[in-house]
Amino acid sequence: MEPLYFFIFLTTISFLCEYVDSSLGMGYGTTLTPLLLFMDFEPLHIVPAVLLSEFATGFTAGFLHNKLGNCDFKKNSEDSQVTLVLASCSIAGTIIAVMLALTLSKLFVSMYIGILVLSMGLLIIANISWIFSWKKIVGIGVLAAFNKGISGGGYGPLVTGGQVISGRNCKNSIGSTSVAEGLVCLVGILLYAFTISINFVLAIPLLIGALFSTPVASITVKKINVEKLKRVIGIVVVTLGIFTLLKVLL
Repeated sequence: MEPLYFFIFLTTISFLCEYVDSSLGMGYGTTLTPLLLFMDFEPLHIVPAVLLSEFATGFTAGFLHNKLGNCDFKKNSEDSQVTLVLASCSIAGTIIAVMLALTLSKLFVSMYIGILVLSMGLLIIANISWIFSWKKIVGIGVLAAFNKGISGGGYGPLVTGGQVISGRNCKNSIGSTSVAEGLVCLVGILLYAFTISINFVLAIPLLIGALFSTPVASITVKKINVEKLKRVIGIVVVTLGIFTLLKVLL
């Protein structure tokens, strides 16, 4: 494939994956990472490139969600506090994950994330929810960041799904996830930068495509019904879990 066409192709798939991610709070890394692996990119080139694009889009999406009223990031609001707790706790998970990324088997990581995401989706579809607590948010943040740092994916489904199950509004959960994920990705990028060089041939088209998708996705969240959004989130989480497991087993 010609370099220009390949650039446009990467930009397009990044746009589509990020549209899903910014609309539902999940799906960018979880979907894009397997696609890039299928295209024969090296895992240690994929993960930093994905983290770089999600660092930029996380803050962009959070700003747009706040601007459109999907969430509220004013000082001391619940959305701001949840986001800071998620991001702070996630730093530990990201550091551990990056250190283990070079030693754990790809099979183990993929199976672990697939089972975890599938379970979360089934809980959402079954309409099972718990009373909101900060302990649950802390646990979700650490576990999800571990997923993100080790594979480039698996953060959004767990954080967004975990918040919904914990009793938070779907739209608020999506906004908090976007900003927290941006902060987590920044930590991951800095850690990887000390060990390997970022493949900008891959990173630049991913960044461009992802950034262009965030305004469209934010408007989608603004217009969609909350209960419908919750059902869609559940279905997408289950689908991502099944997709991850099938890729490992087949």
